[in-house]
Amino acid sequence: MTTKNKFWILAGVLNLTTFFLHLFGGQLDLVNPMLETSLPLEKSSQLVGAWHMVTIILLATSYVLLSAGFGKKYATNTEMIQAIGYLNLSFCLPFIIAGFYYGLLVPQWVFFLPIGICTMLGLHKIKKNA
Repeated sequence: MTTKNKFWILAGVLNLTTFFLHLFGGQLDLVNPMLETSLPLEKSSQLVGAWHMVTIILLATSYVLLSAGFGKKYATNTEMIQAIGYLNLSFCLPFIIAGFYYGLLVPQWVFFLPIGICTMLGLHKIKKNA
């Protein structure tokens, strides 16, 4: 019987929050204004598709983290949990690099860093208790 992993639950809640912010906030602040530009329809539709691929990844990884955190499905699949942690940590890089490159504040990395850290702390807890 697996037990609850509070770090993974926290990571899942943060991930789900990021999903909702991405879905609704991003649609209003980024996607809708982009669709109103003179960008060709083919290019804007590809960008919208890519945008919502990220939305789907956020929802799916939220489900996995929360399920594993509550000791249900995926709780013993530490390789997948680790991949989600590394994925979130790597999601920080494009925003940090773009911020430095363009001299802008690009704070989206702040959403992904705690998810990755909590995921890895949960893995550390599992390994320590094994």
